[in-house]
Amino acid sequence: MKTYHIVTIPGDGIGPEILDSALQVLAKVQELSGQFRLEYEEREGGAACYQRHGVNLSKESMEACHKADGVLKAPVGLPSVRYPDGTEAGLLGGVLRNGLDLYANVRPIRLWPGVDAPLKAKPGEIDYVIVRENTEGLYLSRGLGVGNDEAFADMLLMTRKGVERVCRFAFELARKRSGSPSDGKRRVTCVDKSNVLRSFWFFRRIFQEMGEQYPDVEKDLLYSDAAGQDLVRRPWRYDVMVMENFLGDLLSDLGGGTVGGLGMCPSANIGVRASYFEPVHGSAPDIAGKGVANPLSQILAAAMMLEHLGEASAAKVIRDAVWEALVSEDLVIQASGQPKGGSQRATQAILRHLRK
Repeated sequence: MKTYHIVTIPGDGIGPEILDSALQVLAKVQELSGQFRLEYEEREGGAACYQRHGVNLSKESMEACHKADGVLKAPVGLPSVRYPDGTEAGLLGGVLRNGLDLYANVRPIRLWPGVDAPLKAKPGEIDYVIVRENTEGLYLSRGLGVGNDEAFADMLLMTRKGVERVCRFAFELARKRSGSPSDGKRRVTCVDKSNVLRSFWFFRRIFQEMGEQYPDVEKDLLYSDAAGQDLVRRPWRYDVMVMENFLGDLLSDLGGGTVGGLGMCPSANIGVRASYFEPVHGSAPDIAGKGVANPLSQILAAAMMLEHLGEASAAKVIRDAVWEALVSEDLVIQASGQPKGGSQRATQAILRHLRK
């Protein structure tokens, strides 16, 4: 039996609650499969960790994440816990992504059944993935901006290595997918602002160079402002979209808004050796401990982890169970984005629909 070593980070706010839901689902899937086993090592990280120890993630925990087969992370951060410069102290995005060189941030945007989405679309008609370059771009300036009371500047940097590897990842991902919901074509769309900024022209040029290696995948070019409009107007046209760090942050949240909110959106952070998987949304401290949080993003992040580990059939079992639970209305997502009956009722609904 294959054994995978997984680090878990329960995080802050609703983090421990929804991570527990994901672990329940993973336990049942392991039982049904009988082909693999997950061994867990829990590590502290986030705002509460910073309050207790003065760091949001210890060096020992970082090393554990680096050695693990995968990391399943719950939301972290609390608005009240901040560094002296005013920025949030509990956030781990920059710490883990740059520390582990996780160059590809993968954010699936999918419309699930029974979800009150603002767009006129049927379940499955919205199904694309945003691949966001994760270690460069504008966010490379995190904590490094320079200035004074009169002006401030942050630097946007892209390197050939960084752009090549994230574009390659996007093309390889498109080859594994079924194509755009509207026409079935495998397509990678480069989103940039190359008509204004030279760094984005650099990104586009490398995308086009890389695209020559993938004649079986259609190449598409789109300015970022046009992308913001098109992801609302006709999201079903898109399959895989690749873009700079900051643009990916913005457009993936926009995409989440079109499919019922970030509570439906998982994400993966992938590097050459390490990886971690998490919900897109934050720790929602206002509802922590009330048992009302939507666990789907965390459960779907666990499915992404299994797929990355090579357990694609087990990942499909989870996604199928979520789909069936929503179709049967055994699981109902309310207009508020919270599951009817609370987190544990939602978890039990998914457990009932898991099939070997």
